[in-house]
Amino acid sequence: MAGEKTVLVVGGGISGITAAVEAAEAGCKVILVEKLPYLGGRVARMNKYFPKLCPPTCGLEINFKRIKRNPDITVYTLANVENISGAPGAYTATIKITPRYVEDHSGTSKCVEDCPASIPNEFNYGMDMTKAIYLPYEMAYPMNLVADADALRKAKVSQDFGAFVESLQAKGIRLDLDAKPESLTVQVSSIVWATGWVPYDATKLDTLGFGKYPNVITNVMMERLASPNGPTGGQIVRPSDGKKVYNLAFVQCAGSRDENHLPYCSSICCLASLKQATYLRDYNPDAEAHIFYIDLRAYGRFEYFFDRVRNDDKIRLTKGKIVNIYEDPVTRDVIVEGEDILSGSRIRSTFDMVVLATGMQPTTSLEKVPAQGIQYDDYGFVISDTGIHAAGVTKRPMDVGTCLQDSTGAALKALQDTVGR
Repeated sequence: MAGEKTVLVVGGGISGITAAVEAAEAGCKVILVEKLPYLGGRVARMNKYFPKLCPPTCGLEINFKRIKRNPDITVYTLANVENISGAPGAYTATIKITPRYVEDHSGTSKCVEDCPASIPNEFNYGMDMTKAIYLPYEMAYPMNLVADADALRKAKVSQDFGAFVESLQAKGIRLDLDAKPESLTVQVSSIVWATGWVPYDATKLDTLGFGKYPNVITNVMMERLASPNGPTGGQIVRPSDGKKVYNLAFVQCAGSRDENHLPYCSSICCLASLKQATYLRDYNPDAEAHIFYIDLRAYGRFEYFFDRVRNDDKIRLTKGKIVNIYEDPVTRDVIVEGEDILSGSRIRSTFDMVVLATGMQPTTSLEKVPAQGIQYDDYGFVISDTGIHAAGVTKRPMDVGTCLQDSTGAALKALQDTVGR
């Protein structure tokens, strides 16, 4: 693709999608690169988001339509930018594209239920299984199947595998486990880097029980648990035994504001837990939620939501630090221990399930921009603007609305790089 007035957007989450459509609708060609097999990022996996508490599929569907009908946007999924050289107005980037290993010509892109291999469902944070040939989720863009080649290669030894491949062909689905990655070199005028964030690894929090006890989950897992297209169909039940949750604890700042983990505040975790407490109350009006916090923050216009939640007599708020979580081996209930900061008394309470509010870690703290001259702060957020314009959580923790504003600004900067070309 020619570099004239072309913007490369790296990251297909809400920030990257916004930057891409804004730049394209302003008259530029756009190459949108996403490492996952679908667009939408973390937002696609949420149950509801602020400020309207509506499902994210509403906003995503509108943007997917904007992408689909705009011939100036080229989308590459399962793709990574491996190298960037050049300067604003004249960049060269190398993109590696991993094959999907399956082509669906049936026009349905339906899941293949008779697939002999299953894998943990990455979209649901591993809380259930999916077939090794699958549609990432029912509103995925692009609406194409993808295959886990490693799992299917292992399944080839089964007697049923040959018959399975024949059944695929009969449905118009072609499997190619020998497909090779492709490399693509593009010349572009400007680059927007919007690779987003990952949840902090809760297994590093040794005393809080994640990974040891199945009824200790994280806040991103809670979003999927409450979602109608999640692993339980929106039923808020315990992973260990499917028991309906009546007594749920939220532990704030799990690893955040901690010099041994994430020293900063991710800004949205408090609101996320307040929101998720309403998920429980809406699902089970008899249930109670207990939020243990260090400082409960509801910034700006969301103060009204904080007031709504704390006025619910079945949602308790305790200023306290939880230092230990373990399981009752008989009931699988979860016991939390800590200190009530205001009263000075010890906390020891039992719950059906615990949600850890883990923070937002920028992807750039783990995978750097493959270009020279990029500067990062101590936590891995991009702080420089060398012509590769950071957007969204690549720069600092943000909610969805702030990401939309910030990525629109990044698109404007990218457009300036195209002037005169």
